[in-house]
Formats: sequence, structure tokens, C-alpha cells
Amino acid sequence: MSENLKRLTEQGVSIWLDDISRERLRTGNLEALIRDKQVTGVTSNPTIFASALSKGDAYDTQLHDLATRGVDVGEAVRAITTYDIRWAADVLRPVFERTGGQDGRVSIEVDPRLALDTDKTIAEARALWWLVDRPNTMIKIPATVEGLPAITQALSEGISVNVTLIFSLERYRAVMEAWLEGLERAKANGLDLSKIESVASFFVSRFDTEIDKRLEKIGTPEALELRGKAAIANARLAFAAYEDFINTPRWQALQDAGARPQRPLWASTGVKNPDYADTMYVDQLVTAGTVNTMPEKTLDAVADHAGITGDTVRPSYEEAWNTMAALKQAGIDYDDVVKVLEDEGVEKFVTSWDELLGTVTSELEKAR
Repeated sequence: MSENLKRLTEQGVSIWLDDISRERLRTGNLEALIRDKQVTGVTSNPTIFASALSKGDAYDTQLHDLATRGVDVGEAVRAITTYDIRWAADVLRPVFERTGGQDGRVSIEVDPRLALDTDKTIAEARALWWLVDRPNTMIKIPATVEGLPAITQALSEGISVNVTLIFSLERYRAVMEAWLEGLERAKANGLDLSKIESVASFFVSRFDTEIDKRLEKIGTPEALELRGKAAIANARLAFAAYEDFINTPRWQALQDAGARPQRPLWASTGVKNPDYADTMYVDQLVTAGTVNTMPEKTLDAVADHAGITGDTVRPSYEEAWNTMAALKQAGIDYDDVVKVLEDEGVEKFVTSWDELLGTVTSELEKAR
């Protein structure tokens, strides 16, 4: 067992794997990561499933059966993805039990083509919750304007939610408002709040990628000095906003009724710029009460050489505010950055979903 990963969990950070595949499940690889690498959860998205289906033969038997039954591609995709999620949830069930339901969670995303349609997102969230039928599932709903009321409604019905595609501090505050309202409605509906779990996935590396591109275009020494600093500062300030929310009487009333905090989750933590330390979005975002979901490459890098030295978030709020002020001074339009990132995020997941549909269509035709 890696000492670095052990230290990370001792600091109160839950390690989730940002990947899933039938091959990983049937070979026992996920069980090994839980045992040896401190992994306590799994996240998935359309890109991950598209990649999984394009490799190996793990899906061949199910694809053959689906083709024999003559199902359409939409039903086939739902059958394939929910099968993997159920399997992963069962593998993680002991973690779920051991942590009292906080971890041992597996996330599956609503069809991203519905990201701008509240009613369809709610209906899809319900359908996935019923289909997977595991208490340690989380339904991923994007933090679009249209997604916010869907988040509230899902939580009010007792559906655990992973809110995804959060980039801006303003939108994150709106996500937390939607979360609190959902729990308040769940309480009014007589539900057991202790069984409703939620995380808020704040995207990290994509933020640096977009801002670094703009800083390089500006090209001044002051601008270039800020490369690689924006994402960590933004995430740290998100945690400061989270602390503000959980120190309100409104949250305290829900906590007294058994509710759990909506933990911030650091997503997109694989470093995209090879000039940067490959563990920077892990060891620079260490603080208790958070989740870091990592691709396996990042997980291995953290295990090998990350510098886990203690809390690197709470003592750094002033530095983070100074960084954001310097970015504004350099000419970075924060509001435009986060709008571009949200639009691109939805578009990329739709593209991946279309690729997934194309892959399944092709495989069904072959099987027939």
C-alpha cells in the first residue's frame, strides 16, 4: 500500500477512480485498487464508456444478446452502461457499508444531450436510479442553469446526486442552493436524509488549459507568470464558498435532521500540460471533507511521488484571492472563461455520447 495514498486518505480526502470498464471489473482490477490503492469510489462519463467499448471483447456476449433481441441502440447503451455500474456498485458495497454510506459510491451520468432540458433530465435521473437499483449509486447531473432544478428535484426524491461540470464560483453557489433546497424538500417528504449523498464536481485542469491559452496570447511577463495557477486558486476559493454554506443556520438545521454535507469533488485532475507536476491537482488540493477522482495514471503518479504534506487549501485562501485578482489585472475575463468551459464541457460529452452510440450501433450490426 502506497504511503502517499495512505497519507492522502488520513488527511480526509476520499480517493475515487475516474474510470470504469467491463474488463477492469471482470479481471478483479477494481477490487485490487480498492485493496491496494485506497480507492473508495468510481466515477464514469460518456467518454469513459466510449473508450471501454472500443477495446477488447468484454462486451461481446452482451452485444450479441442485445442484437439477437433486436433492441434499438438507445436501449442497448442503457443496458450496457447500467450493467457495469451495478457490477461496480456491488464490488464497492463493502466500502459503502464500512464508511456508513459516505463512500463506496459509483456515478453514472444522465444522457448529456438532455443537459439543457430540466424535465427530461429529471426523468432520465429517475430511470437510471431505478435501473441500477443500488443504494451506493449516484446520478450525475450537469450544473447547467437547466440542471439546477433537476438537482433539487432528484435530491427531494431521495436520489443521490453527483453534480458535474462546475467551473465557476457563482454557479457553485447556485449548486449548493439547489442542494439545500432538495434536502429541505426531502425532509418535508419524510425521507431519511442520512441516506441521501451528494458531491459537487468542480473541474480543475480544464480551467488551467483555457486560461493558460489566454495568458500566452496576452504574452506579458506578468501574464506568463500566472500560467498553471488559476485552477488551483479557483478550486480553493470554491472550498471557501463551501465552508461558508456549511456554517449557516440553514445547513445546521438539515445536519441536525441527519443530512450529510455535499462534499466538494475535484474532477478533471489529470494534468494536461507536461510542463507541470503530474500530481499538482492532488497535492495542492488536500483538505478534509473532499473527494479527488483521478484517472489511473494520476493515481499511480500520486502513489509514486506526490508530496502529501498536510492541508494545502484552507491556509491558502488569501493566496488564491491574490491569484484571481492578478488574473483579472492581466486581462482574463473570468465570466467568459467559465461560459466557454461549460459550453465546451456539454458539447464534449455530447460528442462522446454520439461516439458511444456509433460504437454500439456498429457492434450490434456486427453481432447481427
